[in-house]
Amino acid sequence: MANTTSAKSNRYSYSLGRRKSATARVRLLSGNGEITVNGKPASEYFGNSKYLLNKLNDPFIAIDVVGKHNVSVKVSGGGHDGQVEAIRLGIARALVQQNEELKATLKRADLLGRDSREKERKKFGLKGARKQRQFTKR
Repeated sequence: MANTTSAKSNRYSYSLGRRKSATARVRLLSGNGEITVNGKPASEYFGNSKYLLNKLNDPFIAIDVVGKHNVSVKVSGGGHDGQVEAIRLGIARALVQQNEELKATLKRADLLGRDSREKERKKFGLKGARKQRQFTKR
């Protein structure tokens, strides 16, 4: 899934992150710490939410390289929290792609695990995935 490609003499790592129905395609370049999501700065895209912006920087904080990589992300589907989780996984995978020695550190910080929980589909004859109509005895 992850591969390293050269484009115009800039080396970048590409990786994919998913969470719920959100999918993030992440490009990691060396730079000054800018994070761009769908062509906008991350602070603008996520509405200056400090909680979400701190979650985005978790992989960099875990390995002490804050501000040394530029991240370009194309993300679709889901809500903001699911998108941030998908981006975070993509960044962690791209860092491992660049340097295999970081895998143990990121794994200990629980940043490389894919949370596979998805919304359960609605079943016919029921009101939702599991909710049933109220039972009446008489």
